[in-house]
Amino acid sequence: MTTRIDTRFAELRKQGRSAFVTFLMAGDPDPATSLAIIRALPKAGADIIEIGMPFTDPMADGPAVQAAGRRALDAGMTLTGTLRMIGEFRKDDDSTPVVLMGYYNPVYIYGVEKFLDDARAAGVDGLIVVDLPPEEDSELCIPAMKAGLNFIRLATPTTDDKRLPAVLANTSGFVYYVSITGITGSAAADSTAVGAAVGRIKRHTSLPVCVGFGIRTPDAARGIAERSDGAVVGSALVDALSASLDAEGKATSGTVQAVASLAAALAEGVRSARQAAD
Repeated sequence: MTTRIDTRFAELRKQGRSAFVTFLMAGDPDPATSLAIIRALPKAGADIIEIGMPFTDPMADGPAVQAAGRRALDAGMTLTGTLRMIGEFRKDDDSTPVVLMGYYNPVYIYGVEKFLDDARAAGVDGLIVVDLPPEEDSELCIPAMKAGLNFIRLATPTTDDKRLPAVLANTSGFVYYVSITGITGSAAADSTAVGAAVGRIKRHTSLPVCVGFGIRTPDAARGIAERSDGAVVGSALVDALSASLDAEGKATSGTVQAVASLAAALAEGVRSARQAAD
């Protein structure tokens, strides 16, 4: 089964460029503003949209994304609400791939089979569940694949050649390479080291390799895009959103535009990598 993710990467290969992948937390700072931001991202140049599932114990997230999750939860966002928001997004956009990213606990509580049915119906294309290792593939990965969703796995600087085959065994859509060790938003990505790591992963898989963590500027995005199949930006966008809020942490008239403007600048950085690579 071909997903929107597969289709998008096929289109990008024809164009000779890397993907710009955005991450934002569902429901941050409130459900209505969150939907407006997500609707603005494809126009700003996002090729794939990752949407965080708010969770009370996000162990791999840095302070910015943790704060985004708290704002979303405080505003009443739930997993049901997240799927409903994606369904609303799909009314206007049937082509941009949407990936849900988060932790297994909310999915487990929701019920795996029901979650997969509802996610497919809402228009979700792929899942990134950071706390389910390959040894637990029967929990969610295999059922997700059978339901027609891509299950996207993380590889890190500490994932050696012995571990890589297990990580890649049931991965589909793309491989997400975490460019730094540690939590999100904690350091800057080294594009030279990333290039070597991407090359090593590609010796084990034909899937696209996208790189995230530590990409905050258009120049950094271009450097990563020159050496991979996609640049993923999350914390920088979350920070732009946070900086636009009022003293009570509520959305202002400039919130959507603040995120969209940074996304457009980052997208331009990714797109300029094509010329740099030619």
